[in-house]
Amino acid sequence: MQESRRNFAKKTAIVVGATAVGTTVLASANSSTKAGVGSNGVVVGKSPKKEILYKKSKAWEEFYKQAL
Repeated sequence: MQESRRNFAKKTAIVVGATAVGTTVLASANSSTKAGVGSNGVVVGKSPKKEILYKKSKAWEEFYKQAL
């Protein structure tokens, strides 16, 4: 019983690892084809939204007071 559990765990780990490697390879292949020839690897979006990285709030004020 214990041996079959170990074998199952080994096989599952191998399958998950192979899937992760395969996904990484496919993602890198897709990203290299999407980048433009003259863009030097930088992707420029066309989103009209402005990115907001910080919004002043009570929670942030408390965090900064504790962090300093």
